[in-house]
Amino acid sequence: MATDPALAAHFLSLHRGDTPLLLANAWDAGTAKALAAVGFAAIATTSAGFAATLGRHDGKVTRDEAIAHGADLVAAVDVPVSADLENGFADSPEEVAATVRLAVEAGLAGCSIEDYDGAALYDAGLARERVAAAVEAAGDHLVLTARAENHIRGVQDLDDTIARLQAFQEAGAPVLYAPGVIDPEQIERVVGSVDRPINVLALPGAPTVSELGALGVGRISVGSGFSLVAYGALVTAARELLDEGTYGWWATAGRANEVRGAFD
Repeated sequence: MATDPALAAHFLSLHRGDTPLLLANAWDAGTAKALAAVGFAAIATTSAGFAATLGRHDGKVTRDEAIAHGADLVAAVDVPVSADLENGFADSPEEVAATVRLAVEAGLAGCSIEDYDGAALYDAGLARERVAAAVEAAGDHLVLTARAENHIRGVQDLDDTIARLQAFQEAGAPVLYAPGVIDPEQIERVVGSVDRPINVLALPGAPTVSELGALGVGRISVGSGFSLVAYGALVTAARELLDEGTYGWWATAGRANEVRGAFD
């Protein structure tokens, strides 16, 4: 069922509140329900977290699998869902647009498209064309987040990042994202260089939510962070049982009771 434009409009409005939208990344229907029950106003997928549920590394999920996964989360919760669609699973603007149309058909309220092909950044001109095609395909049914990947791909070039974000804004992207930028002065530069909501990835060393709000950030997401927390807790519990033969891990497990009602 195609996304209702009213849902996309609501999702976009959440980016312009008095405080940043906290976008929690879920990796299956159960975690989506749990995060919505805890109180998150919107949910996103995580490509790495979802890939891990299939026993794969990030980047090893197909377009059909990612779209179906997004649809599963849409069916699981009543809040807007945005999908991490990597590079749109394509290089050409036409195929990126096809991916976005599938996202609309899946009922997703938003999706993100990266300017990275898995090995290198796209040429700036092609990156802009890809975003423009995605925006056109999205129409008013879906909120497109355009990502400039420099800072998580080993390219610490803020000027280029800003130039790319400005080009994506000119191409019509409603939300902009430069994952890996966590220095407050750099974030302030990014926010001041465009007039669209900026997403910041919550990484170690990043400013707090209130500090990011003061800098004018519109949205904060966690990427694969929550899924890594879950795997970290699993390893801790497993090591305790294997190495010590004790059951202290049940204290952490008890917190699951707080979201048990989400599955009713």
